[in-house]
Amino acid sequence: MTAQQSTCAKCGFSSEKNKSKLGLTLCSVCYQFAPNTSDEIDEYLENKIDKDSLNHFRKYADLIGQPQKKGMITKASIGKPMSRPAFGYQFQQSKLVPAQNWREVEEIFHEFLTTNISLRKLSAKHNFSVNGLKKILKNFTYIGKVRFNNQIYEGEHKPIISTTLFNHVQNKLEKLEKKKNN
Repeated sequence: MTAQQSTCAKCGFSSEKNKSKLGLTLCSVCYQFAPNTSDEIDEYLENKIDKDSLNHFRKYADLIGQPQKKGMITKASIGKPMSRPAFGYQFQQSKLVPAQNWREVEEIFHEFLTTNISLRKLSAKHNFSVNGLKKILKNFTYIGKVRFNNQIYEGEHKPIISTTLFNHVQNKLEKLEKKKNN
């Protein structure tokens, strides 16, 4: 057993692919059937099962969700968004279009780049949490891109800000992060 392998609390199967649920390590099969509350998990674990009897199911458990993920990658690759509209956008007839408040996005980017206002103050000014503001400032949607599965695709929607402005903001965010970590 290598250092990365862990053992399933229900069946005893050891694998690098085991997952954590409610603080327990479970194999892909046991994970699928495990309850989602700590009240029920103890009862679930009481009924042990032999790891060998699950081998047939384990072979296919890793395939669950693959067709959906493949479809989502295809959708992203043709520029369609994968989630709800980003702040400043809305859906109109299944298309992502700038919403009435799109200029606020532009204002947030410009204000962050051209002033020395803190993220905390800027987020409070626009009624966001600091993390919410950071998500806006790092969101590729605003330059007409779609990000999914750690890939960036050309979006079919209209950008709200320029790529140059976006890149300058990313540089400033990176410098702030480095300064914070030093």
